[in-house]
Amino acid sequence: MKLFDNKVQERKYNVLREVAIQTWRGNDVFAEFNEISSKVIPKDEPPQRCCIYKDRAVIAERIRLAIGGSRKASGVVQVIDIACDECPEAGYVVTDLCRGCLAHGCIDACKLGAITIDSKHHAHIDKNKCVDCGRCATACKYSAIHNFQRPCENACKVKAISMGPGGEASIDYEKCISCGTCVYHCPFGATVDVSSIVDVINSLKESTRKDANNPTIAIVAPSIASQFLYANLGQVITGIKKLGFAQVLEVALGADMVATKEAQELVEKGFLTSSCCPAFVKYIETKYPGLKEKISHNFSPMVELAKFIKEGHPEATIVFIGPCIAKKAEVRKPEVRKYIDYAITFEELQALFDSRDIILREQEETEWNQASYYGRIFAKSGGLAEAVTQALKELDIHDFEFNPIVCDGIDKCKQALARADKGVLPNNFIEGMACIGGCVGGSGNLVRYNDAAEEIEEHSEEATATEILPNVRKTINIL
Repeated sequence: MKLFDNKVQERKYNVLREVAIQTWRGNDVFAEFNEISSKVIPKDEPPQRCCIYKDRAVIAERIRLAIGGSRKASGVVQVIDIACDECPEAGYVVTDLCRGCLAHGCIDACKLGAITIDSKHHAHIDKNKCVDCGRCATACKYSAIHNFQRPCENACKVKAISMGPGGEASIDYEKCISCGTCVYHCPFGATVDVSSIVDVINSLKESTRKDANNPTIAIVAPSIASQFLYANLGQVITGIKKLGFAQVLEVALGADMVATKEAQELVEKGFLTSSCCPAFVKYIETKYPGLKEKISHNFSPMVELAKFIKEGHPEATIVFIGPCIAKKAEVRKPEVRKYIDYAITFEELQALFDSRDIILREQEETEWNQASYYGRIFAKSGGLAEAVTQALKELDIHDFEFNPIVCDGIDKCKQALARADKGVLPNNFIEGMACIGGCVGGSGNLVRYNDAAEEIEEHSEEATATEILPNVRKTINIL
């Protein structure tokens, strides 16, 4: 079973695993740089860049991000400058398909005089004059002019990434929604999400001491059912417990709680956008501030569950485990920070397993059945709207016409929000997910594949509870 989609993820995982190993041992991570770098990049391996020394310099930066990143950068996604030096300048370029034709339609189309012809009749674009209008590309009969976009810039649908003064990628954190799409799509791994893996390990070490009274509790996103497919889900839960977590709870239980509250808020206000996806929420706040008050005032399922736990166990450390890089930004919010301590991804969880030599396929299975069917389907696009429909039914609210629109991916969200902002959207509820497919398409996943939604559906159907409200009441009494 393939563990990662590409070699970039594998390299990132290798660094995280070695950092975790040294942290479990109680060693200073940077003091062990030579050992870590030699494990990640063996001496006899051909260098990726000009030499092994630059490769290992990049590893040093990866280690820095693995232990929390630069305090000078405010975002959870940061750029490794020295790794970001391979992409040419973005914009319109003349390719070798240029035939040096007599027509020179590209010159006539350019109103700024940015195109010249050399002695071989080949066209060239002056980047100092070009404004990337694309008229030259449209005019070329040979389709020889191409609009080249850097992978990170092309992936970023909110236009938060541009070329910095040194040619490296630069992130505008006022625009960035922390979705992590650039992290997944950069072929050199130059954009990386900062990690709390060291803090989580230290918390686990502290809470498992014999005299400790401060348990570390894992709350796990339902999309875990679409990952770690080389083992059964019950074995994965056992593996998480073996890391030292006192309890492993379903974030889907928090989704049950949210579905009920969101249904009630919708009826009260008449129009609502969901608040479960932090990247979607940030997108509204930055691009459509007029709709900010329309965002549900309820916490996300992660925070709702963490709040409930903290109210009963204030001494506990809560760690969210899921597919979402934006959750790392969410836990930094002042209103959230008091309930949840850390957020890590499934990529980081795999590194934790392997740092402790936990082989999931060899574990016994732990029964894991706390949430309802409707809480679990939050992981896929459309699940939230379906859960709200069920909540309205259970609340015996039949005179309210629920008319949702489901959006996955920023492009689709933009279309719905733009219409809502102009007051022409016929729907009264926008379910928005920044990742295509919903949480199953998250940038912190190990793998992405077409059948992920089916895995979530199968996991959801295994839930003992088929109703939301009775399950919430029952679980609250148990916890």
